[in-house]
Amino acid sequence: QVQLVESGGGLVQAGGSLRLSCAASGRTFGRYAMGWFRQAPGKEREFVAAISWPGASTRYADSVKGRFTISRDNAKNTVYLQMISLKPEDTAAYYCAARFTNYGTTAGYEYDYWGQGTQVTVSS
Repeated sequence: QVQLVESGGGLVQAGGSLRLSCAASGRTFGRYAMGWFRQAPGKEREFVAAISWPGASTRYADSVKGRFTISRDNAKNTVYLQMISLKPEDTAAYYCAARFTNYGTTAGYEYDYWGQGTQVTVSS
C-alpha cells in the first residue's frame, strides 16, 4: 500500500504561483512513477503532469506546459508541482497519483494509488 497526502493548495490571484506537495508513505516510494491530475466542478478528471522514477523524464498537458513544473525528492518521498502564471481555468481539485512502474502516463486508470486532493482556486 502507498498513502499519498497532498498539500499546498489555496486561493491565489490570476498570475500568481503555488507549489503543491504530495507526501508518500508505505511501500518503497522510489519504485513509483508519479502523476498530477485535476478535476474542476462539472468536468472530467484530466492529466496535468507526470514524472518517472527516479525523475529523469517528465511530461505535461499542453495546457500547462511552460507554467507548471513537476519534480520529486526521493529522499523525502515527496513529489511537487510548481505552478506559475496561474489562470482562472486552472481552478480545480488537484490529485497526485502513484503508478507501480518506472514511467508515468496520461491515463488516470493506469495509476494504482491516489491522494485525497487539494483545492486550487484562481481568482480573476
